[in-house]
Amino acid sequence: MLPHKDSVLNVGFPGCLLLLAGHPLGRRSAACAGAGNTRIPILLAWFWASMTGLPMADSGIPELTQLRLVNGPSRCAGRVEVLHNQQWGTVCDDNWDLTEARVVCRQLGCGTALSASRGSRFGQGTDRIWLDEVNCTGTEAALSECRARSWGENNCNHMEDAGVECSDSVIPDPGPLQLVNGPNRCAGTVEVLHNHQWGTVCDDSWDITDAGVVCRQLGCGTALSAPGWARFGQGSGPIWLDNVHCTGTEAALSECRAKPWGDHNCDQGEDAGVVCSDSGISEVLQLRLVKGPNRCAGRVEMLYNQQWGTVCDDRWDLQDAGVVCRQLGCGLALSAPRGARFGRGSDRIWLADVHCSGTEVALSECRARLWGDSYCNHGHDAGVVCSASIISEVAPVRLVNGSSRCTGRVEVFHYRNWGTVCDDSWDLQDAGVVCRQLGCGTALSAPGEAHFGRGSDHIWLADVNCTGTEVTLTQCRARPVGENNCTHGEDAGVECSDLGISEVDQLRLVNGPSRCAGRVEVLHNQQWGTVCHDGWDIIEAGVVCRQLGCGTALSAPRKARFGQGSDRIWLDDVICKGTEAALFDCKARPWGDNNCNHGEDASVVCSDSSISEVTQLRLVNGLSRCVGRVEVLHNQQWGTVCDDNWDLQDAGVVCRQLGCGTALSAPGGAHFGQGSDPIGLDDVHCTGTEVALSDCRARPWGDSNCTHGEDAGVECSDSGISEVAQLRLANGPSRCAGRVEVLHNQQWGTVCDESWDITNAEVVCRELGCGIALAAPGGSRFGRGSDPIWLDNVHCIGTEAALSDCRARPWGDNNCTHGEDAGVVCSDLAQLRLVNGPSRCAGRVEVLHNQQWGTVCDDNWDISDAGVVCRQLGCGTALSAPRRARFGQGSDRIWLDDVNCTGTEAALTECMAQPWGDNNCILGEEAGVVCSDAGISEVAQLRLANGSSRCNGRVEVFHNKKWGTVCDDNWDLQDAGVVCGQLRCGMALSAPRGARFGRGSDHIWLDNVNCTGTEVALSDCRARPWGDNNCTHGEDAGVVCLGILKVAPVRLVNGPSRCAGRVEVFLNQQWGTVCDDGWNITDAGVVCRQLGCGTALSAPGGARFGRGTDPIWLDDVNCAGTEPVLSQCRARLLGVNNCNHGEDAGVVCSDAGISEVAQLRLVNGPSHCAGRLEVLHNQQWGTVCDDSWDLQDAGVVCRQLDCGTALSAPRGAHFGQGSDHIWLNNVNCTGTEVALSDCRARPWGENNCTHGEDAGVECSDSGISEVAQIRLVNSRSRCAGRVEVLHNQQWGTVCDDIWDITNAEVVCRQLGCGPALTAPRGARFGQGSERIWLDDVNCTGTEATLSDCRARPWGDNNCDHGEDAGVVCSDLGISEVVQLRLVNGPSRCAGRVEVLHNELWGTVCDDSWDITDAGVVCWELGCGTALSAPGGARFGRGSDRIWLDDVHCTGTEAVFTECRAHPWGDNNCNHGEDAGVVCSDAGISEVAPLRLVNGPSRCAGRVEVFCNKKWGTVCDDNWDITDAGVVCRQLGCGTALLAPAGAYFGPGSDRIWLDNVNCTGTEAALTECRSRPWGENNCHHREDAGVVCSGSGILEVAPLRLVNGPSRCAGRVEVLHNQQWGTVCDDSWGLSDAEVVCRQLGCGMALSAPRGAHFGQGSDRVWLDEVQCTGAEAVLTECKAKPWGEHGCNPGEDASVVCSDRGQLRLRLRSGPSPCSGRVEVLINDTWGAVCDAGWGLPEAGVVCKQLGCGTALSAPGVAQFGHGAGDVWLEGLSCSGQESFISECQLSRLGPRLCGRGSEASVVCAGQAGPGLLCSVLLGLGAVVVLICAVLLCWRMRRDRAAGNPQGYVHLEELGAPGAPAQPHGAASPEPPEEPNSEMTQLMRENVVL
Repeated sequence: MLPHKDSVLNVGFPGCLLLLAGHPLGRRSAACAGAGNTRIPILLAWFWASMTGLPMADSGIPELTQLRLVNGPSRCAGRVEVLHNQQWGTVCDDNWDLTEARVVCRQLGCGTALSASRGSRFGQGTDRIWLDEVNCTGTEAALSECRARSWGENNCNHMEDAGVECSDSVIPDPGPLQLVNGPNRCAGTVEVLHNHQWGTVCDDSWDITDAGVVCRQLGCGTALSAPGWARFGQGSGPIWLDNVHCTGTEAALSECRAKPWGDHNCDQGEDAGVVCSDSGISEVLQLRLVKGPNRCAGRVEMLYNQQWGTVCDDRWDLQDAGVVCRQLGCGLALSAPRGARFGRGSDRIWLADVHCSGTEVALSECRARLWGDSYCNHGHDAGVVCSASIISEVAPVRLVNGSSRCTGRVEVFHYRNWGTVCDDSWDLQDAGVVCRQLGCGTALSAPGEAHFGRGSDHIWLADVNCTGTEVTLTQCRARPVGENNCTHGEDAGVECSDLGISEVDQLRLVNGPSRCAGRVEVLHNQQWGTVCHDGWDIIEAGVVCRQLGCGTALSAPRKARFGQGSDRIWLDDVICKGTEAALFDCKARPWGDNNCNHGEDASVVCSDSSISEVTQLRLVNGLSRCVGRVEVLHNQQWGTVCDDNWDLQDAGVVCRQLGCGTALSAPGGAHFGQGSDPIGLDDVHCTGTEVALSDCRARPWGDSNCTHGEDAGVECSDSGISEVAQLRLANGPSRCAGRVEVLHNQQWGTVCDESWDITNAEVVCRELGCGIALAAPGGSRFGRGSDPIWLDNVHCIGTEAALSDCRARPWGDNNCTHGEDAGVVCSDLAQLRLVNGPSRCAGRVEVLHNQQWGTVCDDNWDISDAGVVCRQLGCGTALSAPRRARFGQGSDRIWLDDVNCTGTEAALTECMAQPWGDNNCILGEEAGVVCSDAGISEVAQLRLANGSSRCNGRVEVFHNKKWGTVCDDNWDLQDAGVVCGQLRCGMALSAPRGARFGRGSDHIWLDNVNCTGTEVALSDCRARPWGDNNCTHGEDAGVVCLGILKVAPVRLVNGPSRCAGRVEVFLNQQWGTVCDDGWNITDAGVVCRQLGCGTALSAPGGARFGRGTDPIWLDDVNCAGTEPVLSQCRARLLGVNNCNHGEDAGVVCSDAGISEVAQLRLVNGPSHCAGRLEVLHNQQWGTVCDDSWDLQDAGVVCRQLDCGTALSAPRGAHFGQGSDHIWLNNVNCTGTEVALSDCRARPWGENNCTHGEDAGVECSDSGISEVAQIRLVNSRSRCAGRVEVLHNQQWGTVCDDIWDITNAEVVCRQLGCGPALTAPRGARFGQGSERIWLDDVNCTGTEATLSDCRARPWGDNNCDHGEDAGVVCSDLGISEVVQLRLVNGPSRCAGRVEVLHNELWGTVCDDSWDITDAGVVCWELGCGTALSAPGGARFGRGSDRIWLDDVHCTGTEAVFTECRAHPWGDNNCNHGEDAGVVCSDAGISEVAPLRLVNGPSRCAGRVEVFCNKKWGTVCDDNWDITDAGVVCRQLGCGTALLAPAGAYFGPGSDRIWLDNVNCTGTEAALTECRSRPWGENNCHHREDAGVVCSGSGILEVAPLRLVNGPSRCAGRVEVLHNQQWGTVCDDSWGLSDAEVVCRQLGCGMALSAPRGAHFGQGSDRVWLDEVQCTGAEAVLTECKAKPWGEHGCNPGEDASVVCSDRGQLRLRLRSGPSPCSGRVEVLINDTWGAVCDAGWGLPEAGVVCKQLGCGTALSAPGVAQFGHGAGDVWLEGLSCSGQESFISECQLSRLGPRLCGRGSEASVVCAGQAGPGLLCSVLLGLGAVVVLICAVLLCWRMRRDRAAGNPQGYVHLEELGAPGAPAQPHGAASPEPPEEPNSEMTQLMRENVVL
């Protein structure tokens, strides 16, 4: 270590320091004779230590003690432990607070500190307690830098262990956003939550910027990619968002521009996805398909190590190809051709043995050999054909009747039939396409004339003419399909070389009825053999069928189904993935290795085998062939299947076998009647992958223990019937209701509703097996389709079997739009009807069971059940669910009782209910339904008038198009309850009579109303006929409801926590209990949900949690379980009960992890949803301080109170001052919290506030509407004008004092006019004449209304109307402005300017026409910003009037006609001067010219833009990589690598055109970015911005990092090369090299360049050695160095860097008489130190004065004129020209601290604070300098006269011995001087030691 600053050192090397005895710089005086232990102060200790090998201090960065957080949820939260003496130990919590926690979080790189827990919050440690009484300032880099007791010294135990929670310890709540179907939460399909339902985002315009917002919102890092086309699978919910457009700065996706929720033109195949950097997905390497017809088909190539290479086709299959297609956004994989199908590559073969699971995001994630490790040649290059390859139709093709699948007659599959190809013009080129398509190598011959036998089906193709480059045969030119003049004697054939697939022809099926069915045999070693059935299933069979060209596999029979073989058993344990081209590609045991006999020979039946195995199964007794009792044919006899273990999986196999789609249900119990034949199968168990039911496991045939009462049934979706497959009902509630769509030419399309009627619908329902037709709605009742309209004028007679049999126009011939799409509603399989009502959509509910109609009992019947009925019948939504035989009593059976629907069922029979016919009901309890399509006004419109809100007032109903009142005869709380329920206003509080809310003036519609309380609407209650009454308006009835879905507060008391206890509700301003009559777990569940306490565990009664003492508010509570709050459940009238407190109900909830929610209320406001905020803590209410209080915090309060959204967050005791505690301060909510107590805040009761700062809240349900009290006047639009507010019933203006864009934003938001564009002042929109209401308005920008902003009191101002404030919002509305257009240009946003005046269009003259005028035009037209303002009739000469001349716009006008100009038609121009405009939305690249100069290429240099015919620079204020990216894109120079500032490419000499440039990154040109006006700046050319683009010729910008240091700007240098980090050797490493590193990392100046593994030894490669930078390089890889990896170093030579981590060095002046004079100090390594005075002069002092804002320099004294500093002395050899603005711009020879020491501190005296005393100090300093110069001269003279002795009493330095050593006696011989180790350094020492 360095000696102490006050220690002394005896020096004994040649050279001397001669000091006069008594000189002030000497510590002691002595004559030469007898001078013994003379000591001098150490001035050069650091240098001396380095010369002598003494230990020296670190470079200012302390060693970081190892630190960890344990026992927490992550590495960033837990108990603090430090490592000392090789042992971990804890930290005591004495004095432990958030300051210490911040240091811990910073040291660990865990963000900011959230809490500093004490009392062993994370458990007690067991090791030593190392630290106690830790006291940090908060600026330390490591905990070990903080003050504390000595290691191990403490007075603590482990119960006091300190803990920390950092911000990176938890995953932030992403809000209503998630990524699904991906490998983890940071990659997948984007889903957003809206209306309580998750839905997807359409990929229209979806890009990486949008993805970036998603990743940031989810806390998943940055976006790697933004895949579309349902890359992660298709969603099943709504598509919520489309055309999303993010700027990249949004905090959440919901802030981005997009279409309205649910408005889109997409399908689920366009679902957007995101891959974020934190998804764990490795870097996705670039990928391409080449030599194909387009980018989605071709040879696979990957970019690795900057070089493209191919992929070997070993094991290459469809699964691998699928990953490629998905990565490229090319849809699905159609084929995975091998054998260099798309030509041979010439570069490296990068990958081999690729094996993808199919779920990978990129091919580089699949398993494979190491990069470049392959034994392939380019003849094995893999290829891919994707579905998006624009291949019109990849029709299946096969070769038949040949010796193998690669030779034979050519057949293609079209319109569900195979057919041949005519040999007209058939040649080897055509044959080559067939061979390539089949993966069979090249064509050997192309025989014609039915060489392989005559076909018998269609002749599909003739005159085929291929160029040879086609991917499939159907891409070749040919006659239309089916058009030919050929016979089958001309069938074409092909012989291929079979190069693509090995041993394809060595497979056969024998002993079956055809070549496509039989025992599997393979050829090996010239001998045929069988395959063992171990592991044999339908997947392996599928590979066999495909290899043989026999279609798909029907079954995979085992146990020698086609007889036992007699030869070898070649294969066993065959396992195929299903994508293999041949059986030999599947995994299996080695050839001949098996444990089988021939009784286990495997077989296959393929679809082309002519075996009809499907006919051995049928469904009987149902409404169609796809519904009914299952019967199988065995031994020529049909039999049933027993329902033991029968399930949906078994039913699915049946449906698939019959071609009936998927299984809807698997009913047992002889649902379709009892069979009479044998019971063939029992205990059937299917896996779901079988092709036929006979492939499933089951008991032996006929072996069962069942009766026919257990016969199994199946209901299929009917999607597989040949006719039905061409028809579907879409967008409806079920498959039997929806928009009619038909399949034609492989594409779905709609049917026009012209002449569409119930007869046509009958045919559709019959064809689909959906019962009878109920309705035939038109007018796109089920939504508009997006595909072709196939049919129009359909006319069915009703007897047709299919819709396609009906008469109609030709396919596609129509005059319709999708607004006329036809629909159908069928009765569905489960018969249901509404009878005895006015229409089919209203009446008594009846269901058909066992061929008999019956009713439904009304027990538990409610609106959810009715909704299912309406949806099933296609009758819209449910209006009411009347009970008690509202539509008359039925006479048949009561089939259903206790029906309980969730509301999501497709049919009533899916709801829970008692068994059929099981009920306890009588006639008179029949359920009814009224649907919205009933054609009756069942729910009469209702309102409450003349009240304080919509939930209280006089009752009025709408009848016969007129409002009227209700008479109060018999009016009671039960009737009021129905009104409140209908209006969704919560519970009824009272039912006032006698015109309590004023007398009405219209009809009295209802009288003697008598509700039971269960009605859905008031019109369901009994009453006199409409208008029949004996009342006057003095008897008008009224209602007071609890509120709009208001929540009666509920709490659980007397329990162990807030989630368990006695239930109490707050009504009528008083808490009360709930009686336990009828109380159950369902009711308890509603309470738990309301409280956010999870689910209900129990519902104890009998005052389990003690007896209450307040009123018993509720009794006979009956919740359905779906209510959000208890007050919405059915119950007796408020306060009516027959209970005592011994029956108080209780609840115990699961307490699902939600923190305790403090009670909350709003007081002193107009309602419980507005007022001063108070919270309950320690049994006492208190207020909340308004420090940092905003709308986000208020939103949490409103949500917690169920008061809607927040309107405003008033501060300053807006609702009066409280008198109790101030509980909370500095509340900071994110907006996603459940309760206010979940938000961050100071500890309870800790604040610096008074009650004058009490916070308030106004919620949307408060009944307060202040939004209408503001307007913008005196312009052509409601969204621009002078601001006026309404106060005291009078409009008045707002003064423009401190009026700005933030205030304008609030105005625009309040008016719903979009964002604010400008905030003009000075009565821009004319002077008002009324009161000036507001002055000094100061909005934060988060207020909901202008009146929420701080301002002077109403009417208090010092303004006149010449200061009236204005606002211009973005939603001006083009329609309201004078007509304006741009003509003769490429789009509506570019062209000649024309205006409409006096009904005549005319032009504008270009006199004084400029970019400002053009900007107003673009703005008015909604065309973005102006790119240019061309004159001289750039867009052609007009021919009409020249209306305007000398136009002069300020740029703030809302419309063009507001600009100043000559009067209309007054001009001195001709049409050769017509003005034009090019706007940014014109699609024209009309941007300001741009260039990069003074760099190595056109893609790197100083940024210059061209304006007003002159080039100029851009100031580097706010200049960053995003701005640089726009420059690079505009210049076509790739992406931005660097955005250097500080005139990196030299200062310019022309104008500085742009300053404060702020680009979002999406701009097409730099001039589109926000910035100051042209030419307006506060910069000089030392701040010129630069750019380095990827196209600059800088070959590699290797990623760079500094590791093992205290921050990202200090540490060991590591570079990334070949995907591996490695170190840099310190050979020749110096400050110039370090400068480049610091610049590349954006870490300021280089402070030092330590060597010798200063920050620890690296463990990876040493990548660079002998680095030699000039210091001007942009990146380290531009410096000269040895080749990568070539070095002669060991790990102890790793190079390091310490950067300043700032743009400029911080300076200060100390110990002077004023702030502008004193000792100069610089902040380095967070420590202040002095500046060396070597080379110090007025130019350097001038820069210091300029940087500190102290004027010019008066003097530059040195030699510690203003005293000594306490730290090191830095900046040696500083040299400034005087023109620099900052000291960091000057030249520096050495950073230090080295040669300078105490006494050499530089000082400065600036003109900013000069005075007489200061001048005296300067003169004294100059005198001291003169004395020192004399001393130096004297020393020099004495050295010259050394031999003459020392008569004057001076001390020679070499005479000084070690401390305590005796002095040399006078005249003693002097020892020989030692040899100087370094003459240059010694000379430097001699020159500086005098200082």
